[in-house]
Amino acid sequence: MSPDEARRRRAYGYVFQTVGLYPWRTIARNVGLPLEIMGFSREEQESRVKNVLQLVDLEGFGGKYPWQLSGGMQQRASIARALAFDADILLMDEPFGALDEIVRDHLNEQLLALWARTGKTIGFVTHSIPEAVYLSTRIVVMSPRPGRITDVIENPLSAERPLDIRDTPEFLEIAHRVREGLRAGHAYDD
Repeated sequence: MSPDEARRRRAYGYVFQTVGLYPWRTIARNVGLPLEIMGFSREEQESRVKNVLQLVDLEGFGGKYPWQLSGGMQQRASIARALAFDADILLMDEPFGALDEIVRDHLNEQLLALWARTGKTIGFVTHSIPEAVYLSTRIVVMSPRPGRITDVIENPLSAERPLDIRDTPEFLEIAHRVREGLRAGHAYDD
């Protein structure tokens, strides 16, 4: 379908770099906001919010406000909001970039588990080479200004990916190819 048709059909959900949660709304009301806008019934909203909060391991936090949650939990609430209306595609623009390494690793693991449970197509933008290799089945390497594709790498790693897979020769070989593609796409001459 065309991008315009995808927008009209609400075929995609979007997760921003910053969480964009309204501080005056509870987590449940933030997650349910797209459902309110789309005109879902109150019962359907409550059911969907409950399900997606469970899906992102935030069950029991619906009554909290964003400021009462950690950065990682807030980002999971943003992911739940994008999943609430059951879009086919989840677009994520560096959603973990501002988080510390430990939280980022944890959310990477949770995102893989979420992907396995939902089967959603996820387009994930990151500047982290290890994150790109760890999360992806296909890595699209792009150059800056003008943005163009410099390489497309089919990731042969198994779907089961413990964090220590990042220390394997296979992982490091893919990371090296990504790094080389990035270098080739950057002009460092002034």
